[in-house]
Amino acid sequence: MIKINHDLQPSDLAKKIERVFEFSAPKILSIDKDDVPGNATPVYTVKGKYTARGWTEWTQGFVYGSAILQFDATGDESFLQLGRDKTFSRMAHHITHVGVHDHGFNNVSTYGNLWRLMGEGRIPANEHERDFYELALKCSGAVQASRWTYIANGEGYIYSFNGPHSLFADTIRSLRALAVSHQFGHVLMGEKDVRISLLKRLVEHAKTTAQYAVYYGEGRDFYDVRGRTAHESIFNVNDGNYRCPNSQQGFAPFTTWTRGLAWIMCGYPEQLEFLETVADQELEPLGGRSAIEEMMLKAAMATCDFYIENTPVCGIPYWDTGAPDLHKLGNYLDRAAEPFNEHEPVDSSAAAIAAQGLLRLGHYLKSRGKTGDGTRYWQAGLTVLNTLFDEPYLSGNANHQGLLLHSVYHRPNGWDYIPPGQKVPCGESSMWGDYHAREVALYVKRIAEYKSYLTFFGAK
Repeated sequence: MIKINHDLQPSDLAKKIERVFEFSAPKILSIDKDDVPGNATPVYTVKGKYTARGWTEWTQGFVYGSAILQFDATGDESFLQLGRDKTFSRMAHHITHVGVHDHGFNNVSTYGNLWRLMGEGRIPANEHERDFYELALKCSGAVQASRWTYIANGEGYIYSFNGPHSLFADTIRSLRALAVSHQFGHVLMGEKDVRISLLKRLVEHAKTTAQYAVYYGEGRDFYDVRGRTAHESIFNVNDGNYRCPNSQQGFAPFTTWTRGLAWIMCGYPEQLEFLETVADQELEPLGGRSAIEEMMLKAAMATCDFYIENTPVCGIPYWDTGAPDLHKLGNYLDRAAEPFNEHEPVDSSAAAIAAQGLLRLGHYLKSRGKTGDGTRYWQAGLTVLNTLFDEPYLSGNANHQGLLLHSVYHRPNGWDYIPPGQKVPCGESSMWGDYHAREVALYVKRIAEYKSYLTFFGAK
């Protein structure tokens, strides 16, 4: 269980965050130096060098989005130019990519960050450039929403790249694509010119995920533990009925893959923040503000509590809470995670994503007057980052392209590099882990410096 440091303040992390962006800059430039048009997208490192893995191109937005975040944090305009130029030249096909559930990752991290910076006055206002970003985001949200499977109750979900039967936990964070597209007044046009609300699909997907991917200790199955999360939920596309949990990257359907858990933890709090900008009359036909917020808050709190209770004292989780050899580590929850152990790998990328979820949930609850729970989550998030932004996780090695070490991609498939002399993957990085380390560092940096609150949908 995480040993929460209740004395930590955002300002206490200032020096560590400074080091994050100090170490980050040369790594972004090194990756860009290897970025040749036509090459596959960098996904994770092998022996310290980013390499590709042909599955989907879901990490390209993190590559160029990282440069944009570097500018946001440091003001170094060379990184703005790099991120903007590569977004313009390389990201267009992602806008209309109908084969993935990753629009919120690729396009909000690039076009979305650039649009946000212009809205904040951080980059010069240019009407045509802003219109370009908005058009890209409008299209991205609509294309994402078109990947729709109806379920037995008449609602539905955005289906994963596995096919119409498959709901992924990851996709909760891609709802940001639908959110910004709806924010611009856009809709998905269907047969006979039917106007399909992106907000409606956002809410329904969030509801379906909360109902089937998250467990609440209410007896859904024999292994129903509050906060347990299924990576994948399987539906019968013939009648829309739910069939079973599944896991692609976790150990088993009845265990919790911690990165899938982290996506849930981060996705719901930021959607709760977004809903604060949506008028009551828009939410009324969808069940009403109270019911929607209650559904999202229930999922967010259950998963964040599960993370706190099932993660080692330092805040860094092992890759799956039910990994088969965890028992060989003894009382592993009562001591700091051990990335160089002989039995199961840790996943620092899950920690980077989860930390942001904890912080946003804590901030949201405190803003609603729920200071007890809010402070607990907020301090848990800072505790995770206090570990994450230091050795052995933060990498200052100029010869290693990764920023955040000890990340795991796909343990069941054996895709992760195991160094000589080690028995489990360790010492490597992932593009999503590095991006989210930068994003949460920027989030805390702004709060510590009393600057505008960071959201994907603009000024709050």
